[in-house]
Amino acid sequence: MKADPIVEEIRKGRLAHAERFNFDISEIAADYRKLEEKHKDRILSGKPKPLPELKKTGS
Repeated sequence: MKADPIVEEIRKGRLAHAERFNFDISEIAADYRKLEEKHKDRILSGKPKPLPELKKTGS
């Protein structure tokens, strides 16, 4: 399978991030939580959008 350059770039970035914290998952997760707090406007809530009201037909 041909290597995807975008996937490779993401993997390199993820590895560099993990190395900064000596591969300590608790520290990595704490850093991601700080980034989420800092950039709340960029995080998707995952909450579904409400459905529009449906018009009732007479039956």
